[in-house]
Amino acid sequence: MTPFIYLASQSPRRSQLLDQIGVQHTLLLPGPEEDAEALEVVQRGESPLHYVQRVTGLKLDAAVSRLKSRRLPVAPVLCSDTTVALGREILGKPANAEDAVRMLQALSGHSHRVLTAVALQSGRKRLAIVSMSRVTFAVMSRVQIKAYVDSGEHMGKAGAYGVQGRAAAHIASIHGSYSGIMGLPLFETSEILRAVGYKF
Repeated sequence: MTPFIYLASQSPRRSQLLDQIGVQHTLLLPGPEEDAEALEVVQRGESPLHYVQRVTGLKLDAAVSRLKSRRLPVAPVLCSDTTVALGREILGKPANAEDAVRMLQALSGHSHRVLTAVALQSGRKRLAIVSMSRVTFAVMSRVQIKAYVDSGEHMGKAGAYGVQGRAAAHIASIHGSYSGIMGLPLFETSEILRAVGYKF
């Protein structure tokens, strides 16, 4: 039997990234009784680094409980969370189009950090890492921002953009992990999977 892991993420991009490196996985998604969005609420004065680590840990706790309650076969559980930080300000998923415009106006012509935390539970062993990257946007005009938001690509994405989509036309430079900016840093993820015996 091929070894596999559970991916506790609703992001299709994370699943695609695991496919890219040949990691067999099964989705372990929240049920209707779970309020997954509530886990992502920012605490007052919280730093972006603490936020992304805390939220990922909470997601993993919820996923491990889900695995037990559903009496599924035992396997490692992987969780991840990505946040965009402009200074100490956390730019989460936009609430609506107006919120997306506000975020993109703030990012336009500036550099920001993308922090992606990854946590893995295998038996009693828990491993966690954080990937930090820097992204610089060129100056975007109001017309360009409106066109991007009108495309709908901003929806459900931290910072109101996806690096792998149309936003790439406005990104002047990237320093760090491209896959991490997408939502799952593959090198770091591979490292923690190897640490629990996953063979590539």
